[in-house]
This record gives sequence, C-alpha cells and structure tokens, in this order.
Amino acid sequence: MRSHLLNDTTAEQYRRSVTEGVERVAAKLATTDRPFTGVTVDALSPRIDGIDLDKPLHDTAAVLDELEDVYLRDAVYFHHPRYLAHLNCPVVIPAVLGEAVLSAVNSSLDTWDQSAGGTLIERKLIDWTTARIGLGPAADGVFTSGGTQSNLQALLLAREEAKAQSLADLRIFASEVSHFSVRKSAKLLGLGPDAVVSVPVDHDKRMRTVALARELERCASDGLVPMGVVATGGTTDFGSIDPLPEIAGLCEQYGVWMHVDAAYGCGLLASLKYRDRIAGIERADSVTVDYHKSFFQPVSSSAVLVRDAATLRHATYHAEYLNPRRMVQERIPNQVDKSLQTTRRFDALKLWMTLRVMGADGIGELFDEVCDLAAEGWRLLAADPRFDVVVQPSLSTLVFRYIPAAVTDPAEIDRANLYARKALFASGDAVVAGTKVAGRHYLKFTLLNPETTAADIAAVLDLIAGHAEQYLGDSLDRAS
Repeated sequence: MRSHLLNDTTAEQYRRSVTEGVERVAAKLATTDRPFTGVTVDALSPRIDGIDLDKPLHDTAAVLDELEDVYLRDAVYFHHPRYLAHLNCPVVIPAVLGEAVLSAVNSSLDTWDQSAGGTLIERKLIDWTTARIGLGPAADGVFTSGGTQSNLQALLLAREEAKAQSLADLRIFASEVSHFSVRKSAKLLGLGPDAVVSVPVDHDKRMRTVALARELERCASDGLVPMGVVATGGTTDFGSIDPLPEIAGLCEQYGVWMHVDAAYGCGLLASLKYRDRIAGIERADSVTVDYHKSFFQPVSSSAVLVRDAATLRHATYHAEYLNPRRMVQERIPNQVDKSLQTTRRFDALKLWMTLRVMGADGIGELFDEVCDLAAEGWRLLAADPRFDVVVQPSLSTLVFRYIPAAVTDPAEIDRANLYARKALFASGDAVVAGTKVAGRHYLKFTLLNPETTAADIAAVLDLIAGHAEQYLGDSLDRAS
C-alpha cells in the first residue's frame, strides 16, 4: 500500500492519476449542457448505498468510472450559465491550480514550522485585503472556513471587548434580513435567547438607522450592554447593503463594536465601477469576507479582518507542543495564535494564484459584469407583467415571484411559485433559489456567473411562468 503514498518515488504515478482525473472533469465540463440532471434522492441513493467500501477497486480508472455514476453525472454544476440559485460562483482556473498545489503539498497553516512560506503568503493577503478595505496600519486577520466562522470569531472578539459583568446583559443588533449565523453565533457564545435584537429594514431591505438608534438608546436605558452591531454588506436574500456610514456613526456614538458581514459584497473591494456602494466599511472594527463568493474562488476561502490586531488575542491559546509563548518573543509567526482552528488548509494560495495571474482588476471586472447583469435582469422583471420584483439590486441578486393574471388568492400564488421552482429543478434546465418576503414565497436569482446573459434570464423566466401556469391549470382541473 506504500505505492499510494505521495512522495519522491511515486511522483510519476501522482502525475498520471491526477491527469486522468483532470481529463475526466474537463470532459464533463465541456459536455455539460444543463446545470443539473434532475436526479432524485430515491434514484441516486441506491447507487451509493450499493457500494461496499470494504471492497476497494484497486484501479484508478475503475474508481473514476464509478465516480462518474455516483457523482460527476448528477452533480450540480455552478459553472453553467443557468445555475442561478445560491451564492455559489464559477471558479477561476488559477485558483483551481492553487487548489491542486495546496492539496498535494498539504501544508497546515497553524504554525511556521508546518507552513513557512504559506504563513507569509497568507499574512500578505490579509494585509492586502485590509488595505483594500481601509482598516488602517494596525489591522490584521486570518483565513477561515467561511462566513459563518468569520462572523463567529468577530462576535467572539466583540463579546470580550464589551467586558460585561453578565453574558445575559449583552445585546447584538442586526437587521431582520441579516445572516442566520448571527443568531447561531450568539448561541455558541453563550448569550441569552434575547441577545440578538432584530432591527427593521426599509423598502430596499437596508437596516433602518433610526430604528437602530432607538434600540441602542433602549439598551442603554435598560441597563444592558450593547456588544456589537452587525451591518451587512450584501444580504443573502436581497444583496442589500446597509447604510454603513450612518451605522458607523451610531457605533462611535454609543461605543459599540461594528462588524460588517461583507461575505457577499466583498467583491466590491475589487470593483472598477461600484466600489462606492460599500463606502463606510473602512470604519468597521471587524469585517467578514468570502472570497469563495464574489472573488470566484473554490470553497473554502474566507477571512475575518480586524481594525486592531490586538483584539485577536481573545482567540489566542498557547500550547507547549505547538506555539509556546517564547515564540512570540522570538518573533516566529504562528497563524494559530489568531485562529479558532488549529489544523487549517492553505486556502490563501488560491487567492494568491488568482491575483498573480489575473490581478485584482480582473476579479473586479468579473464582479462588475454580474452586477450589470442583475441590473438588466431587474429591468426585464420590472417590465414583465407576469412577475413582481422586490427591490432594485445593489449587487447581483433578484427576488421576484410569478403573479398570474387570473388568480388573486395569495396562498395559491405561493403554491404556484413553489411548484415552479421544484419542477424547474426536477427538469434540470435551470436551478433557482427561493425565499420568503412578508410571509409569502418568492423566487431568487443569485447571479454570479459572467457567462450568464440576459437571454438566459428571459428564458428561465419563461420556464418558470410555464411551470406555474401548468400547476394552476392542473389545480383548476382538480377543483372542477
């Protein structure tokens, strides 16, 4: 079995195996004509359940054949222009190359003696990102597994900086359409069930700063401790960007930690056209960025950034076998000193490769394209009497629902939209997401593929309308 270990004696076998795998994937990508096959759980489960993992095939080609049957054939392909659902982006080739390199070398980014150059590359990218944000010379941060972990760590730092006598007294303020990880983080941090105060949003799904000011004042008058305000730089459902400058002013007034969840909107940091949409982010105490959303990186690639590097001490623990205190005096850079994780992949390499091949402007151009596409899609929806569109996009998300001319029952319209989404997914012709607005079911396009066109959007809208009309027609037939 030593022949399967990657080392100097098996380098040629590694080259052949990886090349064979890459050729299979490349062939699949080249011939994929829709984002999904429509396979069902009931159809796919028996194929996987039937595999005996205690009986290996002992042949790479045979395993790849099997993988075609249980995964590659029925995978959801984000690169397809009619994948319009979640915050999943097509990935750029330099980043995929970086993924191959980091997997083979397998550095762990916790300590210098496990990563060396990897440590310095990650630190350089953190400095690059904090400079793009404008956090100042004392800024720092660390790569994480994703936005949920980044938000958790940021709120951990906010909790410790708040210095409350009792965790039950702490309050976090976030808009009613902020990411679910805010509430999840509050629970993981031991805060009470009332810790997260939901702040209303305006028509454009942006936090109402008048309401935030009112809640901060109430918190103070009730003798509670405002732990932090989470402003969102691109909500998951609407792509809406909270009024960051006004929120920053309130945070400064009340002495509250300001966290900006820019997991989605961080693409604006590279934008050539729309950077001003995220103005005010530079005043944050901490920021979440997800490169694997709007920087076109493979999962996972995220970071949490802070204005004051000293606050990262709240995540620091020294272990003698790993990062003893003496290493600080010896100026040995250990990234585990800043991270909630210990063993950690060299995910920063993917962004490094991307910047060195494409440059930040190359990323920004791609993100600008999808923002432009969303604006065009909004015009299509606004002009189409079959659909109701919620807000004009700030980023690349469109939330809408089909409104039949002859049906006025909101519940029946809900069912028609749910059916249309399900039927579209089952057909494999396109993949769209869904959400709720004011208790009603809506559909959602998350546009992160520059290859998607307005013609694709129009075609998918026609498919949605067709499925919804089919449902309503069948419903009438059943009723009669």
